[in-house]
Amino acid sequence: MNDKPAGKKTGQALAGQIGGKAARKLKARQNAHQSVWFGLGMMGVIGWSVVVPTLLGAAFGLWLDKYHSGPHSWTLALLAAGLVLGCFNAWCWVSKEERAMRETPDDEQNKPKKND
Repeated sequence: MNDKPAGKKTGQALAGQIGGKAARKLKARQNAHQSVWFGLGMMGVIGWSVVVPTLLGAAFGLWLDKYHSGPHSWTLALLAAGLVLGCFNAWCWVSKEERAMRETPDDEQNKPKKND
């Protein structure tokens, strides 16, 4: 009953996770002077990516209600559709940015490997 190989693998995996988190923290500290302005800019982009499709949907809905009225409100339907589209757009953009922030170049893969 020798548990050393399993413990070593678990320890290496834990060390890898800790190393990855430490590298992300160091990268965040190096880019700290940009973080406030970057954060404000990101909030602005996210806000506009939701507002613009919502307002366009509402405007097109108003036009449709004026010239092609029916039993249901085009304004309300297209306002909701624009809001959903804008939220989806913002979600895609934020997830792309989050993936880009998490990607760090792996120095171990870039180094030439030694032949053992």
